[in-house]
Amino acid sequence: MSQQKTRMVPLPSEGIIPERDAGSMPVLECRHLGIEFGGLKAVDDFNLTVGKTEIAGLIGPNGAGKTTIFNLLTKVYQPTHGTILFDGKETSGMNTVQVNRAGIARTFQNIRLFSTLSVEDNVKIGLQGSMSYSALTGILRLPGYWKNEKRMHERALELLSIFDMQDLANHIAGSLPYGAQRRLEIVRALATSPKLLLLDEPAAGMNPSETAELMSNIRKIRDTFQIAVLLIEHDMKLVMGICEGIAVLNYGRLIAKGTPEEIQKNPVVIEAYLGKQKGADA
Repeated sequence: MSQQKTRMVPLPSEGIIPERDAGSMPVLECRHLGIEFGGLKAVDDFNLTVGKTEIAGLIGPNGAGKTTIFNLLTKVYQPTHGTILFDGKETSGMNTVQVNRAGIARTFQNIRLFSTLSVEDNVKIGLQGSMSYSALTGILRLPGYWKNEKRMHERALELLSIFDMQDLANHIAGSLPYGAQRRLEIVRALATSPKLLLLDEPAAGMNPSETAELMSNIRKIRDTFQIAVLLIEHDMKLVMGICEGIAVLNYGRLIAKGTPEEIQKNPVVIEAYLGKQKGADA
């Protein structure tokens, strides 16, 4: 599926965002972000801006620090230095739960579903933050509890329908094929009503047909929910076909950022990453 070319515009902060987002505050700004582990700089002086409805990519060789960036954004790790602005507000002092409630949701390299629960129950776990009844109402199964349960059931099926998974609602999550488990994890993340969705290698383990469908669904998610998506991915066809802005990380440092066309032509990127991939495929 071809993608209409997006016009990217520069910001005073030296970031770039889609022209359609130029009138809105960026959903994410990382300024001189970094973290050290025992004196080792895992990430150093990382700068990134993501527009309000942008599909952005973060790429680089294995071990470049990409997942560490996600861990910093979601407060699994606290930065050693630098600033993270989410929707214009600093996230310093927040923990993982607070960041999620603020509007950042993520998936993981290794699938982290509740494998013994049903598909629908996995989605409902993501919806727990939207519960509007008290603990006593739940314990006594008062009318407010059943009303809320009905609402969550309907919302879970609505979200599952994004990936045509509504008919799998009663299946055990761990019994699903690998690709379907990947999709379920994305649905569960969407259930938290994020403003920014972080996808960590969403196409890992998928065949070309599933990957093409994933690309279409990521665009559908962005357009339906009007949110931003930041993804880590090694599938260059997916990255270049769907991302509007791309940042390239190597040894914990940003070595390039730009449009897919600019990144594909960047000699530093070709040497550090794309060139190696071509060599591996030869």
